Amino acid sequence: MRHTLAGVIGAAIIILAGGCSSKKAASTSDAAGSGYGSGKGGGSGVDVENLDQRGGRGTVIGDVFFDFDSSALSPEAQEQLKQNAAWMQKNSYTSVTIEGHCDERGTDEYNIALGERRAEAAQNYLINLGVSNNRLSTVSYGEEKPFDTGNNEEAWAKNRRDHFVTK
Repeated sequence: MRHTLAGVIGAAIIILAGGCSSKKAASTSDAAGSGYGSGKGGGSGVDVENLDQRGGRGTVIGDVFFDFDSSALSPEAQEQLKQNAAWMQKNSYTSVTIEGHCDERGTDEYNIALGERRAEAAQNYLINLGVSNNRLSTVSYGEEKPFDTGNNEEAWAKNRRDHFVTK
């Protein structure tokens, strides 16, 4: 009887451990695969078919990146926004906050305003793609929440972004 009980307990532990595996939130990808907000504007994007279809709180969809001192959407940013819109159309019960971010150069006030223009540019583009305005909100963090704390062009390029989070 002890062997049977031990086998049942062992099987239960294996089942429980397997059930606790985490599922990664969908995000952009790059060669380094650095996680939150990773990826560069050049061709990176969301794999729409493999996203967490539950769209749970905090699900991350693809970031878009900007040139220095600009809120203009590059062709790569527009492509990423099309993928984000497709995800939002498949997950119509979710809302998204678009977070505008900047690099550390410029005054706090300037960067807050630039982050706002960046977030609004993405919001307007998504609305033009058919996403309902009432599902989108924007916030600007300026330079306050950098993805990369480095002090060089590579780090700054990662920080000039819009980050998308479901709610």
